[in-house]
Amino acid sequence: MFRRLGVLAAALVAAAGLSVPASQASSHMLIGFFDEAHVLYGEPQFYLPIMHSLHAQVIRVGMYWGGKFGVARSRPGDATDPADPAYDWTLYDRTVLDAGANGLKVLFSIYGTPSWENGGAGPNHAPASADDLRKFALAAATRYSGTYPGPDGRMLPAVKLWLAWNEPNNPVFLTPQWQKVGGKYVVQSAIAYAKICAAVYSGIHGTMNSGEQVACGATSPRGNNSPSSGRPSTSPLVFLKAVKTAGLKRFDAWAHHPYYGGPNESPTTKPPTLHGVKPTAVTLANIGDLINLLTQLYGHKPVWITEYGYQTNPPDPQFGVSLANQAKYLTQAFGIARANPRIVMMLWFMLKDEPVLSGWQSGLLTAAGAKKPSFTAFANLHH
Repeated sequence: MFRRLGVLAAALVAAAGLSVPASQASSHMLIGFFDEAHVLYGEPQFYLPIMHSLHAQVIRVGMYWGGKFGVARSRPGDATDPADPAYDWTLYDRTVLDAGANGLKVLFSIYGTPSWENGGAGPNHAPASADDLRKFALAAATRYSGTYPGPDGRMLPAVKLWLAWNEPNNPVFLTPQWQKVGGKYVVQSAIAYAKICAAVYSGIHGTMNSGEQVACGATSPRGNNSPSSGRPSTSPLVFLKAVKTAGLKRFDAWAHHPYYGGPNESPTTKPPTLHGVKPTAVTLANIGDLINLLTQLYGHKPVWITEYGYQTNPPDPQFGVSLANQAKYLTQAFGIARANPRIVMMLWFMLKDEPVLSGWQSGLLTAAGAKKPSFTAFANLHH
């Protein structure tokens, strides 16, 4: 699991002003977790029942096209055929079966370019052929259509929720971010991502099955918009405009990760106010800015919050908030999201802390399995 980038601060009290009348609130907002460490690679048969007991409805995990956990270890002969011998779906078959047994919907985030597709440039480099990605998405949607038998003959559960890539405005997940063309910098990540998301959308919807939803975006909360800096990144609003300019036309929802804070903004010193948030950031406090721009560019598309959380102190004295504040901010955050009728999904990052401090400590359980106050707070959320 990657360590979340950007320091989280507790800034939701002042965001209460974002609420809308209860009659307009989202009455069907899906809630759940983004947690690969315990679902995809860990002990899902232990942790998924806990998620179910917390009334979670969705579990998000990556579906890796390439890389160590990738489905396509080599170039397939027929990339649209889930049974092509180059494909290994073992990890993902297990995930959908375990999730289904616990009443949880799966949200697959398709990510990671195989080395054979881009000359070994790395999973965070765009594929040489967007059509190869489309074919892979079609194979994945076919396998998890609800009508495809698994290795033991049982029909694999249907997966209706899909996400194209992860934080494409962040160079960790898509690079290069900016490129000079004709003496002028352009948002190269948005140009590449417009093709990536169009490919995933076309592939998933290519099965002609009903009910699939494909989200684009999953954007990081901030970016420096500084192409000549040591680590160029793109702010979410600039990125959204740029994908429109690059020709992205179709998607079912826009996803975003509205974490609070930024470099050198430690939640142990920052009060729960909006002060310190860079103007280019989109957090829960100003997510209306993103929604307004989305409406201008694409109409009334729904918004998915596919990742959100607060680390705690203990165990993290640098980036963590107190255990009590984590529970408080969790409740406030989900309340803010539910009060906005455009937000139809919100997922918390991790059920359980990672065992090393260099990991991520936003779980509702400590690494030893003890319940934090946020465990009860999540269980008490409106469903």
